Amino acid sequence: MIYVSARVGREPLLHTFIAHPNEVAQLRRMLKLRLILWGLPDHVDAAQICVTELVTNVIRHVGEGTPVTLRVALSEPYLRLEVEDPDTRALPTLLAASTVSESGRGMALVDAMTDHRWGVILRGDSKVVWCELAVDASAACSQTNGPRCTRAEAILDLYGSWSLPRGRAMAGGGSLLSMTAAEEAAIGVMADVLHWLHAHGHDPDDVLDRAQTHFEAEISEVA
Repeated sequence: MIYVSARVGREPLLHTFIAHPNEVAQLRRMLKLRLILWGLPDHVDAAQICVTELVTNVIRHVGEGTPVTLRVALSEPYLRLEVEDPDTRALPTLLAASTVSESGRGMALVDAMTDHRWGVILRGDSKVVWCELAVDASAACSQTNGPRCTRAEAILDLYGSWSLPRGRAMAGGGSLLSMTAAEEAAIGVMADVLHWLHAHGHDPDDVLDRAQTHFEAEISEVA
């Protein structure tokens, strides 16, 4: 038997993109969805503000078109946000919000939102600007998706128990399903359902669109 845990849904978010003002809105939406799935809807606004400021700093001081990596990880009792870019010279500076223009208050805002928990890590060919938001560990551990996640985990458990090669997803002694194996099982389930729909005369694309609409509506209700 293969076991699926709610921890599967709390794997770090890693997203690489090209720095551009148009990307910010997409990043905010992506971050909102991930935090809601992690059971942290109350931290969406603060996290969005911090990511917006960190990415905007890259756009302004490093330049549009810069390759950037966003990493979001939940490590009790903090939500850690990291923005990595290849320029090790343009370092963020904390300025007093009362003495600078609106465009220069980015790090002062991050500093206030994170209670001074931020910094810079210099690597050989890149820098990582990070910040951390305090979260309620008990809230982070509870999943807000309720029955739907429970049903999905049961389906993946059943599917993975016979569809994946024996021992493929087990790390020994009935351990939890790895993220990679869970994704493979989920893709397998969805592909099989699409085949079933096609075989019975249904339009798989139409069903996928309707499912996505239901999903987004329910996520919005949670938010």
